[in-house]
Amino acid sequence: MIQQDQRSGEGMDPDKWFAQYDEKLQDAAQKAEKAEKALKTAGGSATSQDGEVTVRVNASGAMADLVLRPGVRDFEPEHLARVILETTRQAQREMGAQVVDVMTKFVGEGAALEAVKEHLPEGYAGDGKGDVFNIEAHRDKRPDDEYFDNPPEVFK
Repeated sequence: MIQQDQRSGEGMDPDKWFAQYDEKLQDAAQKAEKAEKALKTAGGSATSQDGEVTVRVNASGAMADLVLRPGVRDFEPEHLARVILETTRQAQREMGAQVVDVMTKFVGEGAALEAVKEHLPEGYAGDGKGDVFNIEAHRDKRPDDEYFDNPPEVFK
């Protein structure tokens, strides 16, 4: 039995059709393997504005490395915590940019890519939300007595 090729109206040999279909499946599997490898190696790193904190995150956005330079000894604990968190967010956005790049090549623009973007921990570089965090504007400037009587909440 010969099937009709709907595009040309000509008959197509089933063996040829299966061979073409198998080719398409193999091509899709190769692309998926390349995407998987690229996603496994994705990661991000960022250094704080003052250069004292560097954070590296893995492909899932989890912190993989934290480097604190000697200058952090002069930081107030709440300031250091805020710098680490903001630097981690920056590294996660860099990682997110890599994931978006890989997935754009693999699935193209569309609903699947939008679903990936929605689940990135801190968005991605290029989403328009990458404003530079101004550490000095957020520094707690209260006197020590007031600070220790009512310390700030570090984690929200």
